[in-house]
Amino acid sequence: MSSGSELRTRPLDAKPARTRMLLFVYGTLCRGEPNHRVLGKARFVAHVRTAPFYDLVDLGHFPALLEGGSTAVHGELYEVDESWVGHVDAFEDVPVLYDRKPVRLEGRAAIGYVMRPEVAGAAPRIASGDWRRHASRQQPQAFATD
Repeated sequence: MSSGSELRTRPLDAKPARTRMLLFVYGTLCRGEPNHRVLGKARFVAHVRTAPFYDLVDLGHFPALLEGGSTAVHGELYEVDESWVGHVDAFEDVPVLYDRKPVRLEGRAAIGYVMRPEVAGAAPRIASGDWRRHASRQQPQAFATD
């Protein structure tokens, strides 16, 4: 028989530990972008880039990450409760529009939303790998009047 000091129990009112995941985002889910709210209470970790094995394409109002390219894609890394990831999956229309899968970042790994090439079609490639920079250049410029 063991003594009570050898037993390690959780108090009855203790909450179970939450499982957290690292999520890479690169478009409208980033801070200051229109869909950032979808991340809920996710904690910002860092500005990051992928390893140069992807392409970023322009689908009009949002980008898509494609595997098999040669671009380092710019984005943000968040720590997200695993229980919340299903909400983000629903927003990203997984598995119809995107697949959630591991993404290789410079120096670490995370999960991210990757589109299959046949879904992206012939969408134009964003050579810089930076959606914000690309989108800001696509905005109509105000013109000066005399």
